[in-house]
Amino acid sequence: MEYNISSFLDELNIQPVNDGMCTGTVWTRTTGDLIHSMSPADGSRIASVRQCTREEYQQTVAKAQEAFLKWRRKPAPQRGEIVRQIGLELRKYKEPLGRLVSLEMGKIYQEGLGEVQEMIDICDFAVGQSRQLYGFTMHSERPGHRMYDQYHPLGIVGVVSAFNFPVAVWAWNAMIALVAGDVVIWKPSSKVLLCAIAVHKIIEDVLKRNDVPEGVLNLVATSSKYLGDELFADSRIPLISFTGSTRIGKKAAALIGARLGKSILELGGNNAIVVTPDANLEMAMRAIIFGAVGTCGQRCTSTRRIILHESVYDEVRDRLVKAYKSLKIGHPLDPATHVGPLIDCQAKETYLEAIRQLKEEGGTILYGGEELTGPGFESGCYVVPAIAEAENHFRIVQEETFAPLLYLIRYGTADEAISLHNGVPQGLSSAIFTTNLQEAERFLSAEGSDCGIANVNIGTSGAEIGGAFGGEKETGGGRESGSDAWKAYMRRQTNTINYSSDLPLAQGIEFNW
Repeated sequence: MEYNISSFLDELNIQPVNDGMCTGTVWTRTTGDLIHSMSPADGSRIASVRQCTREEYQQTVAKAQEAFLKWRRKPAPQRGEIVRQIGLELRKYKEPLGRLVSLEMGKIYQEGLGEVQEMIDICDFAVGQSRQLYGFTMHSERPGHRMYDQYHPLGIVGVVSAFNFPVAVWAWNAMIALVAGDVVIWKPSSKVLLCAIAVHKIIEDVLKRNDVPEGVLNLVATSSKYLGDELFADSRIPLISFTGSTRIGKKAAALIGARLGKSILELGGNNAIVVTPDANLEMAMRAIIFGAVGTCGQRCTSTRRIILHESVYDEVRDRLVKAYKSLKIGHPLDPATHVGPLIDCQAKETYLEAIRQLKEEGGTILYGGEELTGPGFESGCYVVPAIAEAENHFRIVQEETFAPLLYLIRYGTADEAISLHNGVPQGLSSAIFTTNLQEAERFLSAEGSDCGIANVNIGTSGAEIGGAFGGEKETGGGRESGSDAWKAYMRRQTNTINYSSDLPLAQGIEFNW
């Protein structure tokens, strides 16, 4: 099948070799080693990136510092207007950018388009937010005094994004940071650098048309060879939003915390769906399948565990196996494909090792669990999504396997279901399927799900940008995107104004001189 790859790469101005540093309106001829972007779809080289070096990163930070002094003075609604135009520009390039996301990351075509739509949606949200950076007013206990609080721009926001959402995570952070008056330095995953380069080429004209200072939106496309711990330890960056594994997130938190910086951590998930005797099984099936195999199981919100009441266990198990057998695995740009490849061969080996460990601990594979080879699967990144019977206490079940491995776990009572659900170190997304109001409300109560996201009759995977996104426990505790997540990108200030002619001191203290 012909996918017109060269056509959409040309439309996005992706060159055979691309520079890895941009300060919004200026691209710098970088000097680092080449890194080649290989498509997990077929193993072919898409293009290459000349990496940004440590010295060039230092230049980027200096530009960002200068730009912040100007950008913070622009009224928030005017900053929002520029974000609105960025959203319009993304609309123009939704199709080619979505295809590049699919080609470079491996998620299917419809998901690639959906990710770009999330960028557009957060732009729309941020435009409105630019006129709603509210503080509170309080009544002072002192006569002739007024109190209020307000929010000011914070400075440079570092965004470190993961491979599985190569463009949307940046937008969730960057668009809110922009309207808050911050400037941004983006370090994308080295596995998907072309997507980040394409985004900056799309928005470049918007920034130029609006005379946005060089250094407001910055890109450092590079690997850990040139930039790793230095970014987290950089005291010039007051806030870093990190998306990635719990292991790296803990390291990042330690480095950021050591300098008393702020962090937004979006780390691992081990998300479960509870299916009760009162569930609408048709709805539950749709949610489970998409949550488990969407993005080939490489979402932080992917469904990992299904906690099934014993009365519906056998039926759901059998229906899932039948549905999995009908999945079409193949090239992500083929519109008929349900499941594309894993990001690389290392991810495939991690998946196969998880299957091995599960069997060692006594789990049973009901379907799938093997790699795919032969025509159409030459990249070596394809696997058959697996369904397994397991126990919640298995060590492998307690871990997040970033691949399409779904565990079925049986329960008897509502108390047991919640205990099983919460009995993992992670706490990102959760769901219950029930038509019983009491079951639903208990799941959402303080004694229910311990996750940052808890849903009723929808799955764990995906989230609307209007809500604050993030989780608890080993998921990190950060929040980004909607609701009042914008507050993390600003510094809070309490103000007291004395409009009287007296200056009362605390507890009636008097000074005489």
